[in-house]
Amino acid sequence: MLLRIRSKDGNFRFEIPPTADISVLVNKVGIILETTVDADPASITVSNKPRGNETSVSTLKGRNLQTLGLKHGDMIFVGYHPKDSQGSTTSTSISTPSSTRLQSNIWETVQEDPVDIYWRSKDGKIPRGRDARFCKHGANGMCDYCMPLEPYDTAYQAEHSIKHLSYHAYLHKIMPKTSPAATPAIPPLTPLTYKVKDPCPSGGHPPWPAGICTACQPSAITLQSQPFRMVDHLEIASPEIIERFLQAWRATGLQRFGWLIGRYEPYEKVPMGIKAVVEAVYEPPQEGELDGLTLGIPWEDEPRIRELAKMASTPLSIVGYIFTDLDPDPEDRTKSIYKRHHQSFFVSSLEAIFAATIQKADPTPSRSSPTGTFGSRIVTAILTATEDGKVDISAYQVSEQACAMVDADMIEASVEPGIVRVKEEDRSQSGARYVPDVFFRYKNEYNLEVKKSAKPCFPVEYLLVNVTHGFPQSPSPLFRSTQFPIENRPGLEDQRIEDVLRALARLGAPQISDDSHKSSSDVLKRLELAKWLSDLHLVSFLETTQLVSKDDMKVLVSTVTSPSLLGDSPALEALFKTESWQTLMTFTRESAPSLPSTSAPGLSPSHMDEDIPREVFDQIAANEAGGNSRVGSGTKVCPHCTFENPEEQTDCEVCGLPLG
Repeated sequence: MLLRIRSKDGNFRFEIPPTADISVLVNKVGIILETTVDADPASITVSNKPRGNETSVSTLKGRNLQTLGLKHGDMIFVGYHPKDSQGSTTSTSISTPSSTRLQSNIWETVQEDPVDIYWRSKDGKIPRGRDARFCKHGANGMCDYCMPLEPYDTAYQAEHSIKHLSYHAYLHKIMPKTSPAATPAIPPLTPLTYKVKDPCPSGGHPPWPAGICTACQPSAITLQSQPFRMVDHLEIASPEIIERFLQAWRATGLQRFGWLIGRYEPYEKVPMGIKAVVEAVYEPPQEGELDGLTLGIPWEDEPRIRELAKMASTPLSIVGYIFTDLDPDPEDRTKSIYKRHHQSFFVSSLEAIFAATIQKADPTPSRSSPTGTFGSRIVTAILTATEDGKVDISAYQVSEQACAMVDADMIEASVEPGIVRVKEEDRSQSGARYVPDVFFRYKNEYNLEVKKSAKPCFPVEYLLVNVTHGFPQSPSPLFRSTQFPIENRPGLEDQRIEDVLRALARLGAPQISDDSHKSSSDVLKRLELAKWLSDLHLVSFLETTQLVSKDDMKVLVSTVTSPSLLGDSPALEALFKTESWQTLMTFTRESAPSLPSTSAPGLSPSHMDEDIPREVFDQIAANEAGGNSRVGSGTKVCPHCTFENPEEQTDCEVCGLPLG
C-alpha cells in the first residue's frame, strides 16, 4: 500500500506491504531524514495528526502496519530531533542552536524584498463606505453591506476586471485559517517541479531512466490560467527612457534588447498589488537583425551592473527586460505593422521559453515557501505596433507551469509563433527526459469545456500572465539625464573619456568644486552639473575607466540618485570631497586647453562659448522646429517617421518622404 509521510522538511511517499513491520517504514524515513537534515533515527516520532498524539517508534516495535490501523493512502506526520556537531541529539525547542534551525527551517531566515515586508504588515482588507440602501445602522456601526472585503474577494475582482490576484492577496487566500502561531509551521507555497525525483523516495529501484515508479514520477499536467501574478503593473519612470531606447532602432532599423533597472513598490490600484518601477534601461552586447537579435546569456557585465544598481539611494535591481519587434508598414512607412493580436499571437513560443528561463534563474525570496524562494518578478516588456500603427509597450510574465516545464526540458518552440511543442520522451542515459501526460481545457463551438491532450502541441496563451503598464502622471525619475551615449552601440554611439572630460570642462566642474562662496549663478551651474551626472550610462562608464574607486563610486551613485539632488545646493559636497573626484578634476584641467568650443550635453546656449552669436542658436532652434534637426554628425531626422538618415539624403530611406 502507499503511505504518505509529512515532516517539516518535506513530503515523501513509500510503497510498503500491509503486513510489513513498522521498522521497515522507520528505516526508510530514517535514511532520508539522516541524509538531508542529519536527524537522529532513535528520536523519530509518528502521529496521525499535524500536532499532538506523537508516539515514539521505539514503542511500536514488533507490530505491522495493518495492525496499527494504517490504510492505503494514509498520511503519517513525522517528528524528530536533529543531531548536533558531536552526533548527540539536540532538542528542537526554542533553545535549539541557530545553525540547526537555519538548516531545518530555511524559510524563516529569508530576507524578503521591502515590498513584501510592507504587505506582510498589512491585512490587505478592502474598505467600503456605508451603503445608503441597505445599511440601517448608525455612523459608527458596520454590517455585511459595508464591512471590509478580503483582498481576494471574487466579486470585487470581477467588478474591477482584475484577471489575476496579486501575490499577497493569493497568499491570504491559501493561508490556513488557524492561529497566527501555527501559520509559519508549514509554508503554503511549494515550487512546481515536473522532474523525476532522484533518488526515488521509495528506494526500491535504480534511478531514471533505468527505473521509475509512482513515488518518483511526476503527475499528469493540466494547463490552466495562473490565478495570481508576482507583479501587477510595470511603470516606466519617464517616457524619455523608452524614447532613448528606441533611438537605436530608428537609426538602424535593427531590433534592440535591454535590461530594465528599477525597484518594486506597492501598487494601490490592486488589492495588495506590486509594481515594478523602471528607472533605466541597460543594453548588453548584442547583434541586432531586421527580424530578431542575438544575445549572450549570461552577460559578462551582469554582476557589475547589479552591484552598481544596489548603490543607488534607493537600491535598484534588474526587474525585467525589454525588446523591440517593429516592422515598418510598406504601404505607409510612417507606421509599423500590427502583428501581435488575438488572431495571431501576443508572445511567441520562443519568447515564452526565453522568459521562463530568465524567470527561473531569478527567483523571488519568500518566507511562504519551504525552499525559501517562489516564483519570479522578472517582467517581459515588448515594444511593438498597436492597431493604428503606433508604438506601444506590452508586458507579460510566464506562469509557474511554464517555468517548471522549461526546467524539465519538456517543451520547445514551434515554427508557428503561437504554438508550443511538447518534446518526445528520451530514455537515453545522456539526455534522459521523462514527459508526463499534458492536457489543456478549452471551450468548443457549443460553449462546452473540453479537455484535450497537449501532445504534440498547445497554444502559448496557456503559459502567459498579463501585466498592465503605464507612465506616472508626474514623472520623477531617479536618473535625471538621458544625454550620455548608451553602452554597446558601436558605430552609433561611442562612450569615451575625452567626451566626459570635455563636458565637465564646459560645465565648469573644476571651478564649481573649488568655490567656497556660492552666488546664484554658481548654484545654477551646480544644478546643471548635478543633472548631467545623474545618468546610469555615465556612472556605469566611469566605473570601467578605473578613475573612480569602489568606495567613491558608492558616493557618486548615491549622490546622483538622491531625491533632493536638484533641490539641494550642497548635495554634491560629499562627492566633491572624494579623492576620485579630485583626480577627475585634475584630468579635466589638463585636457581643457585643447578642447574645442562645443557645447556639453544638456547645456543651454547661455552656458556656451560667448563668441558664438545668438542668431546661430536661433537658427538651430528654427531648424529643429521645422523637423530638420541633426542629432549627430552627418545625420538627419525624418519629421514623418523619425528615422535617422545620412546628411546627404533628401528623401527618407524608410518612408520615402522628403526630409525638409
